[in-house]
Amino acid sequence: MSSDFKGISLRIGATIFFTIMVLFIKMLATDFPVGQTVFYRSAFALIPLVVFLFLTGDFPSGLKTKRPGGHVARCLFGCIAMFASFASLKYLPIADATIIGYLAPILTVLLARLILGEAVSGVRWIGVVFGFAGMLVLILPQLNGFDVDQGYLIGVGLGFAMAGFTAIAKIQIRSLALTENAGAIALYFALTCTLAGLATLPFGWPTPDNTQLMLLIGSGLAGGIAHIMMTLSYQFSEASKLATFEYLSLIFAVFSDFFFFNIIPGYNFYIAGCFILFATVFVALKDKKKDLKTT
Repeated sequence: MSSDFKGISLRIGATIFFTIMVLFIKMLATDFPVGQTVFYRSAFALIPLVVFLFLTGDFPSGLKTKRPGGHVARCLFGCIAMFASFASLKYLPIADATIIGYLAPILTVLLARLILGEAVSGVRWIGVVFGFAGMLVLILPQLNGFDVDQGYLIGVGLGFAMAGFTAIAKIQIRSLALTENAGAIALYFALTCTLAGLATLPFGWPTPDNTQLMLLIGSGLAGGIAHIMMTLSYQFSEASKLATFEYLSLIFAVFSDFFFFNIIPGYNFYIAGCFILFATVFVALKDKKKDLKTT
């Protein structure tokens, strides 16, 4: 079995487990507050993460850090992104939430310019424009005269917030990854989200039945396993070879909506998807060319 095949298989597996996690959260979205789902997703993700760190010899030695401030910033923005993401699933189909999430790398271009002062070429600005054009295509049909789908617009707003805060978190991760253990970055994030979710307990958590409890626990285990598989995939194959398989999540999301919620995307979803996917791939290709020039 070739190294690339292992890497691609792990990346596809990670995408499947991430889709399972989102599916479980979507099933619970109308019955449980966001803080409760964030708690279970994060707390039970710690189990596979700790086991993985132990097996790789990074627990507890790999948890040492000289940059606690960087971890705080990454965890803060990442945690806000998770809350916004889970909240959006109450209002949006999984496929729509997924396609909006693809805006994160596009927003990273803007934020890298604003926060890090990185130069942004004209062609990358074209990618940004296409990304936001896709958002307009997705939203405008919901503004049909007086019949405005306010719930959908709330979901889009939350999804956009998720993409924005994810972009900021990615910039922080980019900086942390230069000196910090990848497992430590993931573990501190899971711990932070666990505590943040637990902090909402005084606002009232309903008691789940057995099926709901399995879904809550399953979301955490699936999320943790997905993160480990994604991390391992980069040890076997180059990021550029794995990037294409990330977009399988959109296909899995469409099938999840259809089979579990009987939702069929409208024409605007496919048009918006083309715009946003083009923008995302365009930005990724420009990043790849930039990397080749600097090596």
